[in-house]
Amino acid sequence: MLIWLWEGAAPLRAAWLGLCFAAGTFAAGTYWLYISIHVFGEAPIWLAFAIMGALIAIMASYHALLGYVVARWLPASGTWRWLIGIPAAWLFSEWWRGWFLSGFPWLSLGYSQSDTWLASLAPVVGVYGLSALLLLSSGALFTLWRGKRKQRIAAAIVLVLPWLAALLLARVEWTRSSGEAVSIAILQGAIPQDMKWQANNLQHTLDLYADLNEQALGAQLIVWPEAAAPDLANNLTKYLGEIHSRSARNGSDVVMGVVRVDDDGERYFNSMLALGPTVQFYDKGHLVPFGEYFPVPAFVRSWLRLMSLPYSDFTAGAARQAPLQAAGIKLAASICYEDAYATSQLAAVRASGMLVNVTNDAWFGRSSARHQHFQIARLRAIEAQRYLLRAANDGITAVIGPRGQVVAQAPQFEPAVLRASAVPRGGVTPFLRFGNWPVITLASLAFGLALRRQRTTNPRRTST
Repeated sequence: MLIWLWEGAAPLRAAWLGLCFAAGTFAAGTYWLYISIHVFGEAPIWLAFAIMGALIAIMASYHALLGYVVARWLPASGTWRWLIGIPAAWLFSEWWRGWFLSGFPWLSLGYSQSDTWLASLAPVVGVYGLSALLLLSSGALFTLWRGKRKQRIAAAIVLVLPWLAALLLARVEWTRSSGEAVSIAILQGAIPQDMKWQANNLQHTLDLYADLNEQALGAQLIVWPEAAAPDLANNLTKYLGEIHSRSARNGSDVVMGVVRVDDDGERYFNSMLALGPTVQFYDKGHLVPFGEYFPVPAFVRSWLRLMSLPYSDFTAGAARQAPLQAAGIKLAASICYEDAYATSQLAAVRASGMLVNVTNDAWFGRSSARHQHFQIARLRAIEAQRYLLRAANDGITAVIGPRGQVVAQAPQFEPAVLRASAVPRGGVTPFLRFGNWPVITLASLAFGLALRRQRTTNPRRTST
């Protein structure tokens, strides 16, 4: 529809259409921010809408620029526009917004294919590769409608080939089993967000998770969700020590989300703690701007401290961290929406046998956010062709198979212990080996060729 609306539009008109398209997309796709900002964050309604509006405006600006570029510099019509130029420019825009200034890769088009044949191409091309195929297909559909005979033949081929390739690759095993099945128990506390950090609820939460852990004993690997114990791990050494020793006596290793402060007392980390033969930490590397840290210079932070103004400021973990080791396997760890950044942990995933993600989607109530986040997690499992263990305090707790299938899922909104088994896998998919660079490089070359085509033919001049 947008390709059609852009047809013949002047640059400013195309920019406006792109702005409206993306504003609608992100208003519908991120409405749940209101719940986290106003309902649980207790910000005034006007501020909640201002923050939501700012995010939507930033995301929409990418598509406004895309519309302007499409109208101003691409060929006026034909396959160079519909099958090459627009898909390439759109994909580059989607990839850019996914990392620039911390990025926001939510609502990438490729996630929509988690349950179609095209998902079998994710281990080869990743989520942006799936987005590229959808954009090519959209251009092909438009070409079938508006193109000439030869253009329609090319469009029909472009439309069919990805599905045939996906069908042929559906049974390809890019990875292989690298050990025996491991028994898994995932704990879900289902603590409401408005109660989680209340001081008078701390002991209840600690008792709840200790009881759930007791029920899970005997499983080779027990996984707790993000920041399961609502206090600094430094203040809970006795509690954690008892969990560790009790679990070890029953043959269980434990991986849990914790909040901790470094020995210097200055740096706070959102972490994952592995309690096995050795104690290890993974520190969250991709923090949420304004949620987990303030993207401001150090002197501003010093002023905030001096004025005793409240602010949240975690320290990001190292860019490269080794997988955690528990239950005799290596685990590529991610915390909360870190799993939306597919290429940030490629080295750790390549060296791992499984993926583990701990999260807390209680911030978004009963909205669609938990389902969107779960779909993202499933794509990560497909790209790596490995099992993914997902522990949510309140969200979707599940074990996801190497093809994105849901092996086991806990009931939502209630405390539970989810039991399943998973097999560690070794090997490297093409996506794990090369990341997004092949797809983005091809898109950049295609866009450059489309621009060149426009300049070498009769240039089109459009008014604004």
